[in-house]
Amino acid sequence: MKPTLLILAAGMASRYGGMKQIEAFGPSGETIMDYSIYDAIRAGFGKVVFIIREEFADNFKSIFEPKLAGKVEIDYVFQELTSFTGGRVIPADRTKPWGTAHAVLCAKDAVREPFAVINADDFYGRDAFEKASKFLTSECNNSTWSIIGYELLNTLSEHGTVNRGVCQVDAHGNLASIVERLNISDQAGKIICEDDHEPREISRDSKVSMNFWCFSPYVFDFSEALFHAFLDKNISVPKSEFFIPLVADEYIRQSKGVIRVIPTSSSWFGVTYKQDAPAVKAAIDQLVSSGEYPAGLW
Repeated sequence: MKPTLLILAAGMASRYGGMKQIEAFGPSGETIMDYSIYDAIRAGFGKVVFIIREEFADNFKSIFEPKLAGKVEIDYVFQELTSFTGGRVIPADRTKPWGTAHAVLCAKDAVREPFAVINADDFYGRDAFEKASKFLTSECNNSTWSIIGYELLNTLSEHGTVNRGVCQVDAHGNLASIVERLNISDQAGKIICEDDHEPREISRDSKVSMNFWCFSPYVFDFSEALFHAFLDKNISVPKSEFFIPLVADEYIRQSKGVIRVIPTSSSWFGVTYKQDAPAVKAAIDQLVSSGEYPAGLW
C-alpha cells in the first residue's frame, strides 16, 4: 500500500500577513506545496490529503485539482474548533484552531495507511521525501514512528523569531524527547529562546522538528485521548495549542514505541514572514537551474 501525505494548511498565516500556502514561488507559478507534492509523488506516495479551513476549500480545489488530476489521489479534511472536542463548550474568545496535533487528528476518518505529515509552507527537499517513503513502506508500524531531522541553525529566519520542536536524540538514533520552544532567534551568534523553558540558550546544531513526521494510523486513537486531557486543562486558555511534539513526547514517555530520527541531506527553507519570500524564490530558482526540478512541475 502506498503511503499518504498529509499537508497541514489550516493555519491563518497571521505572522505572514496573508495566505502564504497558495502564494506562487516557482518560475511557473508553483506554490511551496507543489514542490512537496511533486517530491512525494516521485518518492512513491499515492495520496495527498489537505487539512484546511472550510472557507479555504474552493480556493484550494481551484488551484490543485486541475494540475493534480490523474497524478495522485486527493482528499480534503476540515479543521474546525469543534472537531473531536467531545461536545465540550468552546469559550467565545477562542478563535484559532487547536494546533498541529489537532489538525492531524481531524484526518482520522480520511487516512488508514502509514502517512507523513508536513507543513504547507515549508520546503523539505527530495531526499526527505525519499527517506520518508522508504520508512513508511518498510519500517513504520504502531511501535515505530519517525521524524525527519534538520539542524536548528539552518531553520532560522533573519526577519523574526521562529518556533521549533527541539529534539534530544539517544545513542540509538531515536528521539529521547522533544520540546516545543518558542520565539527562537540568533542573537549575536547565540541561539536564544524567549519562552518559559530552560535553558534559554540552545546549541546551534540541535536537531529540530520541521513538522515532517511519519506515523502509523495508531496515532489517531493515541492523540485523541491526549487531546481530551489537554482540553480538560487548557480549554479556557485562549491561545493554548495541542502540538504534534506533545503527542510524540507522550508516546515516548509511555513507552508505546520508538521514534527514529532520520537525518536528511535536503536543505530546508520556509516562509514565516513576508521578508522571507525573496530568498525562498531565489532558492527554488537555483534548484530549477541545477536540474533538480523542471521549470514547470505540472
